[in-house]
Amino acid sequence: MRKLFNWVFDESSNSNSLGNQFRQKRMIFFKKELEKLPKPIKILDVGGYEDFWINAGLNDVGSIHITILNLDARETHFQNFTSVDGDATNLSKYGDNTFDIAFSNSVIEHLYNENQQRKMAKEAMRVGKNFYVQTPNKYFIIEPHYLLPYFQFLPKKTQFLILTKTKLSRLQKWTKEAAQQYLDEILLLSKKDMQNLFPGCSLWEEKFLGMTKSFVAHNFK
Repeated sequence: MRKLFNWVFDESSNSNSLGNQFRQKRMIFFKKELEKLPKPIKILDVGGYEDFWINAGLNDVGSIHITILNLDARETHFQNFTSVDGDATNLSKYGDNTFDIAFSNSVIEHLYNENQQRKMAKEAMRVGKNFYVQTPNKYFIIEPHYLLPYFQFLPKKTQFLILTKTKLSRLQKWTKEAAQQYLDEILLLSKKDMQNLFPGCSLWEEKFLGMTKSFVAHNFK
């Protein structure tokens, strides 16, 4: 029973979690597009981490180099990975079309406000010849960060009380600090929001039980 709970409620960074299984299914689409591009390929992963690419089977692939950008650089363990520090909303250290792909998975919804999201979108489109930016669907039945139905539409005060006073979210009580941090930073996006942030993009919809679980804005041909 505990394994079942862990499978459902663990963070997507856990390779054995349900969330990670969804991520790997999304990567099937990405890897198909990757195969169409001439090698070598340079990818900028905005806000990602090494384990994500290991799970995708792209570690030690000599024809693909992945630069992983976060607020703080982190240790990497494979020759085709480089970790750098940087700001998703300001990639001025890189010129236009520096990378073959600007990639981001479940990051843009963590930028606090629309202005920051707009800056990130513009930078991804600028530094990448191609871009792939994924985010959960605001109107999906389950809010993905808290794993609660329609939690995103409750008042902030109610959300805070549920997180800190009950174990309804991921079977645990959140600390006040962690709850407030997430409530402050997360701003989910709709289909229309993504189309406005990435004008002229193609929008791939991840489906679950006939419902749209997340969106991927991209410009792959």
